[in-house]
Amino acid sequence: MFGDLMGMMGKLKEAQQKVEETKKRLDTVLIDEQSNDGLLKVTLTANRVLKSVAVADELLEDKEQLEDYLVLVMNKAIARATAINEAELAAAAQDGMPDIPGMDLFK
Repeated sequence: MFGDLMGMMGKLKEAQQKVEETKKRLDTVLIDEQSNDGLLKVTLTANRVLKSVAVADELLEDKEQLEDYLVLVMNKAIARATAINEAELAAAAQDGMPDIPGMDLFK
């Protein structure tokens, strides 16, 4: 019984380590998003850290339009980054979880 418990604890520690490694790797996964006309481009990591913003000169002339573009493009980029982040972290956690009868945490 204690052997099984120790084995499960070891698997949980492995799962935690895999999740931490995945978080570090996601810092290097870049998400590029842009407006339909290409006037605004943003890049962020899969951990949702903003890396760059590129604004075309013509957008600088209209503050409201620039604000609208920023909201739209950032929301699209954040949604993509979140989807990648959640899928990768769930996979890392699932791979390292011990098999506990009656507990399927990922269904």
